[in-house]
Amino acid sequence: MNLTALTALVRKDLKLFLGDRRALILSLAAPIAIGAFFGFLFSGDGRNDTAKIPVALVDLDGSALSRAVGARLAEDKLLSVRPETEAQARESVRKGKATAAVLLPRGFGDSAANAFFSSLGKPEVTVFYDPSHGMEMGLVRGLLTQAAMEVVSREMFTGDTGRAAVKRSLAGLDTSGVSAADKAPLQDLLRSVDRWNAKQSEAPGNQRSGGLSLPYTLKEEPVTAGRGIAYNGYAHSFGGMGVQFILFMGIDAGVALLVLRRSGTWQRLRAAPLGRQGILLARALSAAILATGIMLVIFAAARLLFGVRIQGSFAGFLGVTVAFALMTATFGLLIAALGRTPEAARGLAIFGTLIMVMLGGAWVPSFVFPAWLQRATLLVPTRWAVDGLDAMTWRGLGFGAAVGPMAVLLGFAALFGLLALWRFPFEEG
Repeated sequence: MNLTALTALVRKDLKLFLGDRRALILSLAAPIAIGAFFGFLFSGDGRNDTAKIPVALVDLDGSALSRAVGARLAEDKLLSVRPETEAQARESVRKGKATAAVLLPRGFGDSAANAFFSSLGKPEVTVFYDPSHGMEMGLVRGLLTQAAMEVVSREMFTGDTGRAAVKRSLAGLDTSGVSAADKAPLQDLLRSVDRWNAKQSEAPGNQRSGGLSLPYTLKEEPVTAGRGIAYNGYAHSFGGMGVQFILFMGIDAGVALLVLRRSGTWQRLRAAPLGRQGILLARALSAAILATGIMLVIFAAARLLFGVRIQGSFAGFLGVTVAFALMTATFGLLIAALGRTPEAARGLAIFGTLIMVMLGGAWVPSFVFPAWLQRATLLVPTRWAVDGLDAMTWRGLGFGAAVGPMAVLLGFAALFGLLALWRFPFEEG
């Protein structure tokens, strides 16, 4: 293969791309702008303006206990609770104005108190929810459980409703169907609670015991690249958007070869002392060089605008970037080889690229995927590229964490390159 001809062809491709200022600016501006938007949404920087979950509360009981449950929910910093009628609550959820609606039924206070020491007669609390907010629904369910347990247990051990419920339970124990072996211990328990309630009623309000609460204090500590280094969500979003738009750039490079087949330039390329392998190699090298440069500029902008740093190995970051650039270049050639015409190749490219970007975790982190899908996406090269960039940026891992992604990406690059060489239509189209 003639190295001089190969170098000249690569230089020609680079000059053509860099000479089109509008295309160059769009290639850089689009991933930076979209990466900034996604980074703003998912940065997790502890902002105080995080949107609360809107919840409608329908209190059909109106008892002191049901009002206390509603008040406890309203105190939570994650919820925005507003009282509504049942019809209003259903309409709010249906129209998306509320993520969920909690309906406390009539008799909730008495039934909850009576069922505290027994599984009989539990009130049925209904939750209407927006099925598109499944993750928020789990949070609402947990907060409702916590609020109800705290309020009901406090009332059972310190309030008037609790004293009345204990006396009713004692009076009805003979007809409750409880076995003789269990009746005596349960009587002892209820009498002890009754005595405790009587003692609590004589104590000043500020000295009364509270209800059941979590038996621990939670301390949250984010683990990032090192102590004192905050998580920067812009690192993942810029890496993901860089992966997406560089894939599109690689596809353009492959489709451009198909366009050349329809012009006289293709004859001159075929006449050059390069051969089939040389023509494809030159295109792959020029596309890989451009892809590497674009990724470095994208992260340079992320560093200047949003403080994104390479917290891990810089050599590993360069290695993952170059390996992904080579994979992108050969992927573009493969799309061109399979499409055979510019029109068909573009349609195939859009579908293939969006699937790879989606499954690779470029739009949203892959940890939100179902477990089976997380395992399946290991077969997608973009997953390795995104994980490798994450490891070298905000995770702050060493060069060893980049070896796996680099090896997989280079393997895909070799596979795509061989398939492209085998299937590419070198005859004029």
